[in-house]
Amino acid sequence: MSGRDWEMVGAPNARDLGGLVGADGRRVRVGRLIRTPALGRLTDEDLPVLAKLGPACVLDLRDGAEIGVAPPDRLVGEPRVVHLPVHDPEHPVFTYVSAVLLGHDLNAYAELARQGTAGAMAEIYRWFVTGESARAGFAEAVRLAARPENLPLVYHCSAGKDRTGWLTAILLTALGVDEATIREEYLRNNALTDSLRAVIVEAMRRRQPELDVDAVLPVLEVRPEYLDAGYREVRRVHGSFDAYLRDGLGLTDETLTALREHLLE
Repeated sequence: MSGRDWEMVGAPNARDLGGLVGADGRRVRVGRLIRTPALGRLTDEDLPVLAKLGPACVLDLRDGAEIGVAPPDRLVGEPRVVHLPVHDPEHPVFTYVSAVLLGHDLNAYAELARQGTAGAMAEIYRWFVTGESARAGFAEAVRLAARPENLPLVYHCSAGKDRTGWLTAILLTALGVDEATIREEYLRNNALTDSLRAVIVEAMRRRQPELDVDAVLPVLEVRPEYLDAGYREVRRVHGSFDAYLRDGLGLTDETLTALREHLLE
């Protein structure tokens, strides 16, 4: 399989990052970095595809509560499974987004409600840069990807778009992929999940006839302003993405060199 000629019905936004151009014109190796949503909804027909990808390690960015209410990941072979929860249940933005999706009363979130759901999502991306569990989880994820025994690496959160998306931005930046390419790759999520998003909204509307679709859609999509919020926070706190990798995430020259050695052609 090449990096672009496979798909999984139960993970429509899964994709291989292979083929993207990184440092010195070297391309990301095909079949080494695979981003997905949670794997609990894979179909029987998806499992042979996952088997051909042959992950040595599966990295899960969800916290225990998310894992507990989701279908168990369907895996093949015996990959190493690593849990690095990037989540803060006490963060008001996380609880606000959950309240929107669950149809709860939003009166307790008046300030965030005025900001709007899209604004709340942008705040989560700023938290990705500064949050304690975010910094720890993303840093260890890069260290995992830099070790050849963990490749191919499949990594995911719940929907495979926000935490997974920001980790992808970190990995690709560290590999020397330019920002425009990273942005294009990030935004592919919406086209890949268009049909699924419509199904989710319809199911929510059946449960909640008064559903405010405009409040829900920002949680189900990726948007340029979310990625921009993360990039701006990087510049505000660290000055540059390189400084964020080294100072914010504590990644060493040895780790970053190993990452390129094992993941670039």
